[in-house]
Amino acid sequence: MISSITLESFRCFRKIPPTHLAPPARLAPLTLLVGENSTGKTSFMAMIRALWEVAYEQRIPDFKEDPFDLGSFEEISHHRNYNGNPADQFSAGFEIASRPAPNRSTLPCYFETTFARNGTIPVPIRRLVSRGMTSIEETYDEANRVSTVFKTEEGSWQHNRELFPRSLYLELDADRAFPSYNYLRSQFRSIDEVSMSDLQPISNSSNFSEQEFKRLQELIKRIPFLPFIPRKKRKPFASAPVRSKPKRTYDPSRPMRDPEGDYIPMYLAYLDMQDKETWKELQSRLESFGSDAGLFDQISVKQLGKSVGSPFQIQIRKFSKKRKGPQRNLVDVGYGVSQILPLITELLRKDAPDIFLVQQPEVHLHPSAQAALGSLFCQVAGKNKQLIIETHSDYILDRVRMDIRDQSSPLTPEDVSLLFFEPGDMEVQIHSLRYDEQGNVLGTPDGYRQFFMDETRRFLNL
Repeated sequence: MISSITLESFRCFRKIPPTHLAPPARLAPLTLLVGENSTGKTSFMAMIRALWEVAYEQRIPDFKEDPFDLGSFEEISHHRNYNGNPADQFSAGFEIASRPAPNRSTLPCYFETTFARNGTIPVPIRRLVSRGMTSIEETYDEANRVSTVFKTEEGSWQHNRELFPRSLYLELDADRAFPSYNYLRSQFRSIDEVSMSDLQPISNSSNFSEQEFKRLQELIKRIPFLPFIPRKKRKPFASAPVRSKPKRTYDPSRPMRDPEGDYIPMYLAYLDMQDKETWKELQSRLESFGSDAGLFDQISVKQLGKSVGSPFQIQIRKFSKKRKGPQRNLVDVGYGVSQILPLITELLRKDAPDIFLVQQPEVHLHPSAQAALGSLFCQVAGKNKQLIIETHSDYILDRVRMDIRDQSSPLTPEDVSLLFFEPGDMEVQIHSLRYDEQGNVLGTPDGYRQFFMDETRRFLNL
């Protein structure tokens, strides 16, 4: 699970944290992003996905991939003043908290990458992996050379080499940013293959000993990422702020994930036809939330034919106190249901990814439904699922606070992080706020909720 983010010269962020003494932006199982419009909350989530792609897949991330469109390098790199040019490079990193396990270090692991301009797009030119006092840093130059710096408790050593022909990895994938870690492992598989004399000591480091070399070998064998990244990992799911428009009748198609949730009706219909057990379980969870939110009590798929390829409809039913209401087509029950259905389906399905990046989930929802959504976030987030939610809803924030206070979910105060994005002169500062056991927000800066305080004073004529 990602536990913190650092940023430098990225969009509206000059440097996060602002000094080496300040903490980075803290992430938790449930992280809430709040702040004025245009303060970088969407950019923050886009960078989390970009970091994931560079770290896990060694790819050049697409900063224009839906639902984020950050533009070209000039729009992405930080401008230090109104008339100046953008920074030549920008960088970002994240820390992974290690889970306690027998015979395993509990030190967190850190990944960082630096981007530079290639035409109009940002491309990674550096990657750093570290754990405690041990790290591997690779830097690539325009001459197709790579410099690798190894650091341990004993010192630092550098290894320079010509990068193997780009065709070996670019022919496989044009988006490949680096040679794979398999290549790095193969370069240092045994002392016989790479002479210790190829590793040049840096500064006051001693000559590279056989024992030190074996320590590095063990480190490299455990890449990717000094075992903190599993071999199989699903890409974070990013949800668009405005989601799928409902239809009266759907034609079946292949259910492929998309940020707007256009495929969700097809996914539900597929389960209804092909996997009844999974459908019944998901249907029950959807209806439980729908009832808590006051949106619906039943959801069903109405097949308009007997074959898998037949058209279908999504139907909704809401109960009154005395009797069941009629089944209604999704398009006839209000926009709020169709807007929240893709998101809650993604959250509640069994094969959900580990990380969610969600923009304004409260769109078109009544306050009571927004509050219920806050409780759902508290129930879903945990050790194996991380939710990063950008919201302008006080009802979601207040429900999370009350659920912490009432202990109505498994989350503790430490499991929730509130990131407040405060605009300044040409840059935005991120404040990492915490909750106490009573749900109170701790360490709030002067700018937090200043607008609401001013409105309250005006209402009271103070």
